[in-house]
Amino acid sequence: MERLAFDVLIAAHILAGTTGAVAFWVPVIGRKGGETHRKAGRIFTVAMLITGALAVGMSVFTLVAPLETHPHLVGMFEAPFIRGIFGWMMLHMGILTINLAWYGWLAVRNGRRREKGREWRNLALQPLVIVAALNCALQGWLIDMPLMMGISLVGVATGLTNLWFLYKPRPGPMDWLKEHVKALVGAGISVYTAFMAFGSVRIFPELALNPVMWAIPLSTGIGLILWHWRKIDAQSRARAAASPRHARA
Repeated sequence: MERLAFDVLIAAHILAGTTGAVAFWVPVIGRKGGETHRKAGRIFTVAMLITGALAVGMSVFTLVAPLETHPHLVGMFEAPFIRGIFGWMMLHMGILTINLAWYGWLAVRNGRRREKGREWRNLALQPLVIVAALNCALQGWLIDMPLMMGISLVGVATGLTNLWFLYKPRPGPMDWLKEHVKALVGAGISVYTAFMAFGSVRIFPELALNPVMWAIPLSTGIGLILWHWRKIDAQSRARAAASPRHARA
């Protein structure tokens, strides 16, 4: 029964993750602000929330019964190792995905009305992802897995930078858009990381823990974030230069 329920979670997780992975590219490379952008963004956000929730569910099953839920890994890895990678680390990644998707959605929905982002779910997700990340690092240390300690930095940085934006004294006029880009591209990084790393364990188990499998989506995502931030800054400068007040000066 446990195995059947776990397989159902996997199938739903793959379906939701694939939907998000495809929808991700429409707002990233397409025309910004249009109806297509908004529709794809909504599909992506919902898909990521579902994907993250299912990942949390899968991680709980793994923590309770690591060998029963991963019979294909029996003989290759011990139970504590499976519990660490596919339990604690997946729990961290699932919470991180939910955090980024919800935070990024609120950022664009609220715009400059930053105080509306301080609703209870958004505020609760920030310390939650930090705690999950620190636990991931601890569990990685206990099983001597540096990858878990490294990936935990993403969760800690996410929670802290999100809180900084929500409460910093004087946010810039376009900071909300930068946060939107950071969060939703970050959620995209998480789903592609899951496909390349966790997904590869069923075909090439030895590749699942290869740092390259984690570095490719991470470096691509960071590049996309920085590129979009640069465009936002350039557009802000252009608007400021064209404003009547600037022209009179």
